[in-house]
Amino acid sequence: MKIYIAGKVTGDPDYRDKFARAEKAVITGGNEPINPARLNLPESCSWDDYMGLTLRMLDMADAIALLPDWRESPGACMEHGYALAKDMLVVRVTEKDLEKYWGI
Repeated sequence: MKIYIAGKVTGDPDYRDKFARAEKAVITGGNEPINPARLNLPESCSWDDYMGLTLRMLDMADAIALLPDWRESPGACMEHGYALAKDMLVVRVTEKDLEKYWGI
């Protein structure tokens, strides 16, 4: 299963590390991660540019994994709504899940 990882990016200086750890956990679970934090866009790209790309990435997924801070992110909230509209499997990851099941 292809799982898109969603969480707070803007304002989180450690977001790449957080998403990388989540990516490893998805792989450990036998699934294929789709990690939007791997995008390396020019600084001239706007938030709207980034979100346009992430929604296309979400189109490729079977499910979305919402990291614990997803509600703090307008982008992750948008991705969540998009996933719901597409009737995708939505997994809400808690801090306890990260520690117990994801080893993060």
